[in-house]
Amino acid sequence: MIAIFSPAHALHAPAFEIFRGQRVRCFETPARADLVQRRLAERGHTLTAPHIDSRAVLVQVHTPRYLRFLEHAWQDWLALNAAPAGTHGAPPEPVVPLDPQEPLEPLEPPYPSVWPVRTLRSDREPANFTAKLGLYSMDNGCTLTAGSWPAAKAGSDAAASAAALVLGGAPAVFCCTRPPGHHAGADFMGGYCFINNAAVAAQALIEGGLAKVAILDVDYHHGNGTQSIFYDRADVLYVSIHGDPLTEYPFYLGHADEQGTGRGQGFNLNLPLPAGSSSSAWFAALHTACDRIALHGADALVVSLGLDAFEDDPISTFSLLSSDFSRLGEHLGGLGLPIVWVLEGGYAAAELGIHAVNVLEGFERTWARGLAHALKVG
Repeated sequence: MIAIFSPAHALHAPAFEIFRGQRVRCFETPARADLVQRRLAERGHTLTAPHIDSRAVLVQVHTPRYLRFLEHAWQDWLALNAAPAGTHGAPPEPVVPLDPQEPLEPLEPPYPSVWPVRTLRSDREPANFTAKLGLYSMDNGCTLTAGSWPAAKAGSDAAASAAALVLGGAPAVFCCTRPPGHHAGADFMGGYCFINNAAVAAQALIEGGLAKVAILDVDYHHGNGTQSIFYDRADVLYVSIHGDPLTEYPFYLGHADEQGTGRGQGFNLNLPLPAGSSSSAWFAALHTACDRIALHGADALVVSLGLDAFEDDPISTFSLLSSDFSRLGEHLGGLGLPIVWVLEGGYAAAELGIHAVNVLEGFERTWARGLAHALKVG
């Protein structure tokens, strides 16, 4: 299978994140994509670089002001730190370290300190950088670094490139990219995600002439950003299997009663499962998802390939084994649809390459048979 990989992903490498109020080492690290890339090479899959500039599609998925913010965020953060107190949005009084023996590090990543929640306005973009950061952040889970924008942009370019290859006749293309994307909405980042790569791939397929596209999200955490981008559209079906948002991140979206709005009514299917669900429950949900995708009559499928349903994932609680990822690939191969695979979550890094390749090779074993069946039915 063709796999798209760019070393630019490693430019986004935060030293830490905030988890349950503590500084911890990031779960989402450059090692994730590197380990998958290494396994792909060992198994003889074709690795290539992105060849499409995704900007034309990006502005149809994300708002221009959000993209402008992302592209310039680190430079704006540096400018804020360089400004005298009381200017350029800096605090009017000097900030004092908690420990006088430890000076402040001005180049540490910024975190939002205020969000425009209910009753506050979000239609006006503040001039203050910290306020902008809150405006465009769903949570504090996107640690900005000097390399965040080029890394995220490389992932978007990979998604657009994969779509172009599928439109050109490739049965499937895998985007070996990070940071992930499915929590990023049209004008916000969150959950490690800056740009929604699955949405970019789906929009690129539509722009390329396909009438209907389906997105299947199998990440443990609901792809709230993807859902919100396509929620009022009938040309892109969104289906997600994930942990119940009553207890699992992102908490505020992903319930079964969210079915779309306007023209998109009926084109959003959430299949939430309780934390700790078994693999049999998970595959029952997958059967339901595949039935809905077939009913949609999609011309192509985009898979948000989160691999954190694995039983040993450190921040998820489903029970899939490594062999179950082969089954996942076989099931999706049976649909007979061309697929853009987009790497999302999965934080048991050492096993990530094995799981990803198991999915792809499971797909390859059944795709030809699935295509023949789809043509016969059609």
